[in-house]
Amino acid sequence: MSKENYTKYVILGLLTTHCRSGYSMKKMIDTSLNYFWKVSYGQIYPMLKVLVDEGLAEESDVVDDGSKREKKEYSITKKGQEELRDWLQRPIVSIPVEKNELLLKLFFSRNVEKNYSIEQLSSYLHLHKERFAVYQTIEKMIQSYSTGLDDEHYGLITLDYGKRTTNAVIEWCEETIRTLSKS
Repeated sequence: MSKENYTKYVILGLLTTHCRSGYSMKKMIDTSLNYFWKVSYGQIYPMLKVLVDEGLAEESDVVDDGSKREKKEYSITKKGQEELRDWLQRPIVSIPVEKNELLLKLFFSRNVEKNYSIEQLSSYLHLHKERFAVYQTIEKMIQSYSTGLDDEHYGLITLDYGKRTTNAVIEWCEETIRTLSKS
């Protein structure tokens, strides 16, 4: 059975926000979605074409006020909204397997000195502390520019997930470093 292409739903979802161009979608992906879902810039325009071809989105040419150049903007159709709503209502039936280089290395770490594993964990811990700080900055930014819109509410919910899972990884790294240091 082939894997479902979730890029379709990412783009449909973005079309329900203020994102109307491929460029604005890429900016939103880079500043928000990229922390939990990867979509490359090279996937956006081909998927927009597919969505237009399937009648899930519409394309229009508009003149950019700043540059006076014509650009393409997209909007979700009623059929696209129904497709997105159908996907959002489908139950999650499995937990995806996370690829994690640190866990892979730790699994085989009996083949190296213990200090290498501790160094790997320390580096991983540092990266997660940096990520947690970024999440805190994003949260403060959202709260300071609060509009009370549903998108904002759900954005804070997904951000909370990121903060909690990142904090759990931080705690796990610290405990694992202590455990390895004692053994």
